[in-house]
Amino acid sequence: MRRRNQQGLISRSRTPRPYGPHGKPHGHIAAPSSACYSLQPRGKTRMKKHLRTRFASRTTQRVIFLLLVAALSLSCVSLAAAQKEKKKKTDPASSTESSKMLIPLTDEQQIDYALSEMLGAWQLGDSEKLRQDYADDVAIVNGSWAPPILGWTNYLAVYQQQRARMQQVRMDRTNTYIKVNGMVGWACYQWDFAAVVDGQQTESQGQTTVVLEKRNNHWVIVLNHTSLAPRVPQATPANAPSGQQPPAKPSPR
Repeated sequence: MRRRNQQGLISRSRTPRPYGPHGKPHGHIAAPSSACYSLQPRGKTRMKKHLRTRFASRTTQRVIFLLLVAALSLSCVSLAAAQKEKKKKTDPASSTESSKMLIPLTDEQQIDYALSEMLGAWQLGDSEKLRQDYADDVAIVNGSWAPPILGWTNYLAVYQQQRARMQQVRMDRTNTYIKVNGMVGWACYQWDFAAVVDGQQTESQGQTTVVLEKRNNHWVIVLNHTSLAPRVPQATPANAPSGQQPPAKPSPR
């Protein structure tokens, strides 16, 4: 820089140079006015680095946890599917073994069961169930003075007409005898009937003989002969006045 002295002359000022007292350079350079390093505290920077590292560690742990959960879920699903498939394979075998353990019914027992099934359907008015125990060419002989009923269709019409007049039907079977000879069997039994017919309480007893045939491994009735037992008249009381008759009972149906 140039400066003016007292005489008005301009003199140049020299910038100090890095020389020692003997005119030799001492190797030191003056520090600049501004520092070249950051003025931010070092503790704050370290905390940020710690938080970043911790956040990254937690994220990694969560990812690993989710992967483990997914792996366990897949293993559980695979195990359940394997057990279900194993159960499907073992079920037919178990059902086959259980069917082998069942004791087959004899022909006499099958006929007795068919009679119980037939009488139960007859009481309930279940014509579809009743149909399973009668053959298409069945012959029905009742206790009245009438020609036999031939064929299931004709018998069904008569049965439905009679059943519509009955309520509170009860039919008990006793003293059953069953005989089987090859594919043919017959049975006879006594029956006790009670119902409300046309609004009046009616009771009757009788006997039935049926002939059955084994068709398609199933016993069906081919002949049903039902007879009505005669009623025993009540004895006249000894002290009853002459000419007075006891009350008459309703005629059997």
